[in-house]
Amino acid sequence: MLLVIDIGNTHTVIGLFEGNDISASWRMGTPRYRYETADEIGSIILNFLDNSGYDYLSIEEIAISSVVPRALEEIKIMSAKYFKTEPFVINSSVKTGLKILYDFPKEVGADRIANAVAAKELYGFPAIVADFGTATTFDIISDGGDYIGGVITPGIEISSEALFKFAAKLSKVDLSWPDTIIGKNTYDGLRAGILFGFLGQVDFIIEKIIDEEKDGKKQFKPIVIGTGGLSYLLKDKSKYITILDDNLTLKGIKILNDKNKVEKADKC
Repeated sequence: MLLVIDIGNTHTVIGLFEGNDISASWRMGTPRYRYETADEIGSIILNFLDNSGYDYLSIEEIAISSVVPRALEEIKIMSAKYFKTEPFVINSSVKTGLKILYDFPKEVGADRIANAVAAKELYGFPAIVADFGTATTFDIISDGGDYIGGVITPGIEISSEALFKFAAKLSKVDLSWPDTIIGKNTYDGLRAGILFGFLGQVDFIIEKIIDEEKDGKKQFKPIVIGTGGLSYLLKDKSKYITILDDNLTLKGIKILNDKNKVEKADKC
């Protein structure tokens, strides 16, 4: 079995693969917020496995994507201590099968590399991946299959938190869609502004990406994939997102692990 770990700024998502299929997945607060040591992280992951009926001794490999260096170091220690394995860690130098046309390729986050690889391998190209997490990121794969860049915006949750923090008379609201955009009370007005504003931002950015890639060329018709913890908010709402895949990043990490394992074996 392969244990895949995606360490994000707010949440860490863990997936268990048996062959090419995800058998189980779990979500926890990213260690930099709550769980600081390898032992604490190990205890949580062992509990996830045990409560779901899996034997931790069946874990043969671990693959990691991380945007939080401190958490990555602790999870690497945890992998060695509890699973007796050195994890595969994604970075810009691993074999991806993807040409990264970024000014500074090392700046591309590991999760974004995983998303782009999974989109290309599983859904084809051209493609746009919209990942809704702490930040909302858009990654573009060209009609030639190259990673050509992307867009980064503040995520809906941190934008909302800033509003509630600095506006003294506004209280938190749940992220559920109101019936109409015109709110008849402060609660519904906030929900309408946050969610319809979020939807408008997402569709406008995707539209601008498509227009820019069309510029003087043949028509650019990308597959548009939504992923991340808040992607469900866009279900049946976005004009452009046609695929929702909550596990896209986990699948990309597995694909990259497999690609690099084959390359390592070829060199031996």
